[in-house]
Amino acid sequence: MKPIGVLPEKISLLNALNSIGENIIIADLDYTVSWMNNYAAGLMTELAPLFGLNSAEDMIGLNMSAFHHTPSRQKEVMDELTEIHRARILIRDKFAADIVVTPIKNEKATIDGYVVMLMDVTTQAIEEEEKEKLIKSLSVPIIKVWEKTIALPLIGHFDNDRAESMIASVLHECALNKIEYVLVDLSGIYELDMNIKFHMQKLCDCLSLIGSQCVIAGITPEFALAAGDLSGELPIFRNAHAGLKYVIEKIN
Repeated sequence: MKPIGVLPEKISLLNALNSIGENIIIADLDYTVSWMNNYAAGLMTELAPLFGLNSAEDMIGLNMSAFHHTPSRQKEVMDELTEIHRARILIRDKFAADIVVTPIKNEKATIDGYVVMLMDVTTQAIEEEEKEKLIKSLSVPIIKVWEKTIALPLIGHFDNDRAESMIASVLHECALNKIEYVLVDLSGIYELDMNIKFHMQKLCDCLSLIGSQCVIAGITPEFALAAGDLSGELPIFRNAHAGLKYVIEKIN
């Protein structure tokens, strides 16, 4: 689609680019950095020491490959670029950023240069910390579903670290809020192996020690083959609906 409308006479394209609240860098056909707006200049001045430079001004005139850990790969991507390219990159293993590279095409649809935008630049450590927090929050999704009853819908891959985190979180929740029943739904587990039996048995045994009962749901034929028999005293159901129905009847 072509641009629509006409720029007001008093507005220049250069000032418009410089006013955009994103880090914008312009490179020519040879991938040489030619210009950057003030937002990018501020960011690049902070990053310059990582490349042995003093400021963003030292980056003008350098080839984009000077900032890539594998210049040959960078050139290969740029040589084949005809449309917008998006990627997640690491800057000297200290910063993470989303990069968007867009060819600048003229009226004949041939490329005259490139616009490079760096967005959401943050330290690698902060990104990893936020990712870890997200993983932990998703790993143990505790949901209150009934009076003194919580549900634990487990989804994805279930390894030793996740199992230990789950057991600790559930025991804390049950002790803190005097939970009597814990409904564990296993139907969303991606991979079933013998470790499942061990972790589930451990969870149920720990819960019994603090006066809570474990109710297992989501038992499929595949799970039964992989896990074998759990304790005969545990209430086990094929789906979460049946398990919750059991809990409600016991409470009432």
